[in-house]
Amino acid sequence: MLKTHSVTKKSLIAVSLAALISGPAAASVDWFVGGGVGYQNDSIKGDHYKKDSEDATYQLRGGAIVNDNHRFTGTYGYAENKFDGTKLEQHMFLASYDYLYPVNQDIYVFGGATMGLSDSKLYGNSSTDFVWGGQVGAGYRFTEQVSVELAYRYLDQDYNERGVKLEDTQQVGLYLDYRF
Repeated sequence: MLKTHSVTKKSLIAVSLAALISGPAAASVDWFVGGGVGYQNDSIKGDHYKKDSEDATYQLRGGAIVNDNHRFTGTYGYAENKFDGTKLEQHMFLASYDYLYPVNQDIYVFGGATMGLSDSKLYGNSSTDFVWGGQVGAGYRFTEQVSVELAYRYLDQDYNERGVKLEDTQQVGLYLDYRF
């Protein structure tokens, strides 16, 4: 019985490796880099209050578009929001998957999922926590290489330090990408 389990495990590993090696060879992959700016709203709850923090967010991103419909993105985001004499500072490191659906040759819509880490500093307390959520948006291709997007993203936050909980983050952003 143990030997069969070992053979099955090795077979699964071999099939997975073969798929990883042969998949990119058969796929059309376009790499891209870009950046964006946007509006960010953070919902914060404490023992005796509820507040929203809002300000600008700045993001750098890059990744791959596979077969024109599957996008894998790595994003670094920064936001520094000041409110009520305090400051919320966040550094986000996110990985996303989006399905791109063409409306016509130049316009597309997308939706997908995001997860990653948020390094947040609030009321003098700092914590690195898991975040997850999703995004939707639309894009326009100026050329084969240059596109612009308008997107909405919702992220559930796990920050909970000394009676202060950062519940969620909502972002609306405008992004410019270069495909090569």
